[in-house]
Amino acid sequence: MRAGQVTPSGVERMFGTDELIVSKTDTKGVITYANDVFLRLSAFPEDEVIGRPHNLIRHPDMPRCVFKLLWDTLKDRQEIFAYIVNLAGDGAHYWVLAHVTPSFDASGQVVGYHSNRRLPDRDAVAATTALYADLRAAERQHSRPADAIEASTALLNQKLADRGQTFDQFIWSLTSEGAAA
Repeated sequence: MRAGQVTPSGVERMFGTDELIVSKTDTKGVITYANDVFLRLSAFPEDEVIGRPHNLIRHPDMPRCVFKLLWDTLKDRQEIFAYIVNLAGDGAHYWVLAHVTPSFDASGQVVGYHSNRRLPDRDAVAATTALYADLRAAERQHSRPADAIEASTALLNQKLADRGQTFDQFIWSLTSEGAAA
């Protein structure tokens, strides 16, 4: 089974704390590079990844508003960190702490995006899973994608305001590095 046909199996795939998943895309999110860790975890061969949209590995449990936030941040030429659950080509899933940055040419124009992903803390995954379930529930209340994104974005913003945090502060509060600071 491949993208669009993949059904989540519930099997979680792990990777080493010393491993990084790396991919690069053009400005439209089409994959131009994927390292061997990406290929292994995603269960896709390189020829089925290069030239395809990065959402090839989008898990249905990911709230749309998180990707809207990601793209809005990148369009502002800023980096973003986010916890993401990805869907492999064989139905397995894997959690990552993603760091996505714009790539610039010599004249300062954005020419693509670079993403490094590492293994997240398990406590962070648990906290993120709970938040994302709430966001997806808000999205399911709406049939139009734009309304769904608006509703989950409003809920995310309210939850962050209740915590007195920005999205970045929330993400870092879940990491062992953030908890130690």
